[in-house]
Amino acid sequence: MSQSFSQNQARRNRQPRFWQQKWSLKTKAIVWALSLSVLPVVAMGTATYFSVNFITKQIPQVRQENGTSSTETELALQRELSLLLTGMGVTAILAGAIAVFVTNRVMSRVTNAAAISNNIKKKLRPDSEFTQVFIANQDELVMLERNITLFTDLLSVLVEEKEAEADYSQLLIKITRWVRESFNQEDVLKTTSEEIRKALNIDRVTIFCFNSNSNGTFITESVAPGLPKILGVTVSDPGFEAGYIEKYQNGRIHAIDNIYQADLSDADIELLEQFAVKSNLVAPILKGKELFGLLIAHQCSRLRFWQQSEIDLFAQVAMQVGFALDYAKLLQQVDTKADKAQAFIEITRSIRQSLNEEDVLKTTVEEVRKILSTDRVLVYSFYPNWSGIIIAESVVPGYPKVLRSEIQDICFGQGYVEKYQSGRVVATNNIYQSGLADCHINLLESFAVKANLVAPILKDEQLFGLLIAHQCSRPRDWQQSEIDLFAQIAIQVGFALDHARLLQRIEAEGVQSQLLADTIGIIRQSLNEEDVLKTTVEEIRKALSTDRVMVYSFNANWSGTVIAESVVLTYPKVLRAEIQDPCFGQGYVEQYRSGRVLAINNIYEAGLADCHIHLLESFAVKANLVAPIIKDEQLFGLLIAHQCSRPRDWQQAEIDLFGQMAMQVGFALDHARLLQRIEAERMRSQLLVDIIRSIRQSLKEEDVIKTTVEEVRKALSTDRVLVYSFYANWFGIIIAESVVPGYPKVLRSKIHDPCFTQGYVEKYQSGRVVAINNIYESSLADCHINLLESFGVKANLVAPIIKDEQLFGLLIAHQCAEPRDWQQSEIDLFAQIAMQVGFTLDHARLLQAYQAAEAK
Repeated sequence: MSQSFSQNQARRNRQPRFWQQKWSLKTKAIVWALSLSVLPVVAMGTATYFSVNFITKQIPQVRQENGTSSTETELALQRELSLLLTGMGVTAILAGAIAVFVTNRVMSRVTNAAAISNNIKKKLRPDSEFTQVFIANQDELVMLERNITLFTDLLSVLVEEKEAEADYSQLLIKITRWVRESFNQEDVLKTTSEEIRKALNIDRVTIFCFNSNSNGTFITESVAPGLPKILGVTVSDPGFEAGYIEKYQNGRIHAIDNIYQADLSDADIELLEQFAVKSNLVAPILKGKELFGLLIAHQCSRLRFWQQSEIDLFAQVAMQVGFALDYAKLLQQVDTKADKAQAFIEITRSIRQSLNEEDVLKTTVEEVRKILSTDRVLVYSFYPNWSGIIIAESVVPGYPKVLRSEIQDICFGQGYVEKYQSGRVVATNNIYQSGLADCHINLLESFAVKANLVAPILKDEQLFGLLIAHQCSRPRDWQQSEIDLFAQIAIQVGFALDHARLLQRIEAEGVQSQLLADTIGIIRQSLNEEDVLKTTVEEIRKALSTDRVMVYSFNANWSGTVIAESVVLTYPKVLRAEIQDPCFGQGYVEQYRSGRVLAINNIYEAGLADCHIHLLESFAVKANLVAPIIKDEQLFGLLIAHQCSRPRDWQQAEIDLFGQMAMQVGFALDHARLLQRIEAERMRSQLLVDIIRSIRQSLKEEDVIKTTVEEVRKALSTDRVLVYSFYANWFGIIIAESVVPGYPKVLRSKIHDPCFTQGYVEKYQSGRVVAINNIYESSLADCHINLLESFGVKANLVAPIIKDEQLFGLLIAHQCAEPRDWQQSEIDLFAQIAMQVGFTLDHARLLQAYQAAEAK
């Protein structure tokens, strides 16, 4: 409630209370009721009594005058008088009882009403003085009357306060709208101080902003003309008593009606007096959850008793200022992010338009220096030992150029590598205030650096180098948005380098793929193994511009022979050289079988065994490239490139191309072998058809067998072919033979072979074909070897001839000049011919039987 209302009530309470008595209202009412009810009865009784007494006194006189006796008359009067007095007493008692009953009924309602009003009053005004007095004197009627008066005054005050609150609420809405329409911090604070001073008719409104150490500055002011200005004043010691900061952070509002009666310190009063302050009002401004500053109102012309509604309005405005500052900060962040995002997009687009590493780095340093308005931006690339070189630079005129400078930074590798690999970004505002080591400061001073910004560039997930910005003109307070932008650009540079490398790889792979396709096309045009290998070494030497390319083919013991070579004229030829490499089989076979490709840039720096180095030196090799050739899923040999003129740093693209070439050589050899097999199959099929046709043209058994041995010897180019026919005891006779001149003839030779029946009959009856490449390496029994030696045999081929489903004999081919590696196609052809001989013998027998039957 307002102060005027409280003062009114106090004044009324101090007035004399003549109606205050010791009796309660109920006692007073009963006394008055008894008085008003009994008094008329008593008055009438008294009047009657005195009238009777008067008449009694007149009776003796009348009797004397009349001379009559009056005893009976007196007695009658005495009786009437007693009866009258008794009736009067009873009447008085009844009237009093009725009065008390009625009074009790009436006063109980009055008491209840007084009690209810007093309860209401206690809730509204528990500290009222006069009500305590009425309660102490139990004067309920006066209490009720005063409470009703209090409620009437209070209601009018409440109506006034509600109207004032409505006005202040409307005012708060207007001020809030004006503040929210300001889009930056300066406008928010200026609008606040102007509008609140007008709204509350205050002499000065100012905003005090805290520094990090709780000191601060008055940053905004609205002041009436003629008063001293406080704007820009910095208060080094605000004089806040202990705990004030925490209280303001918790939302405390401080209202001082008179600075001389507010228990302020002398320093505080002196400070306020400098600006003519008589009364002040202070509310905290919270920005986020931090105490940004204070909204302060100064009344300078007079003392001012701040009303609660004014205090509430002031506090709510301070709260809205905090919200508006948060909103303005958010808008600023959004604008900053939008600008940063646009700059980031433009820089990224410029970087991505660069298609090679050099252009990427050059574009980066140019664009970043422009966007950050800094003096120098460079890219520092690391060597393996973490020293490095500056490979790109953009610098304003007047400062030293450091492009291509090599930097040996002994401090760097001691703890910075891992941090930068994990994405660390370092912003140094002043190199002399950042705790840098002397070696770093000396290095930066040589480049005239006052402040720098460093972010890592990761290429292929490895630390490639650093993107560095230098401020040379002065120290610089790097903003977080600048640091974030710089870090993101460094990340994008890494991506762009990966992209450029990928483009280069794709382009190299395109050239490589075309070269591979051309070489494979040429190789695939070769239809036999020798042509495949010869074409391979020629084309690969040209493609790689190397000194020698050769194919080394393995023997069974992993020694081998150079079976194809292409070499420039100035270096020794090694074609057909047989190489006994004792080191090879010890650990390289399995590696080459699994596809290992070995690139040696310098044979003296590759940790090779001495035996390898001596072997390579004999071929004048300085660097080599080795890839396995897999043929029929077996290690056939090695494709080898030799650089003889100098060591050579083989590129990954060259290694990949070489490995693919070796793989394709294996495929080409498989393809050539397949073609040879197909051709051999075709020729064998044609040969088989021709032989069968020749045999089938023979109509007698003797002619069939004779034709067979002649045609088979020619077809297989062997030294002898014969037919051995069995007797019943499994001995036999050679019944047909074709032999080249110079070797003994065995026709009609009878052979008693005791070894044969011991295990060979059943095998031949089931279709067994035996191919012996060398009779001395086939575990034959001595009796067999002796027999074969008597015929001059070194290798033989044996297939059964089945006639009438019985073992008729054997078709045998002898190689007498040398051992022979019978090919599977030859074995298959021989077996099929033996089978056809059996069919033809059956046909000849049937034909002879038919002719004999016809002759009868």
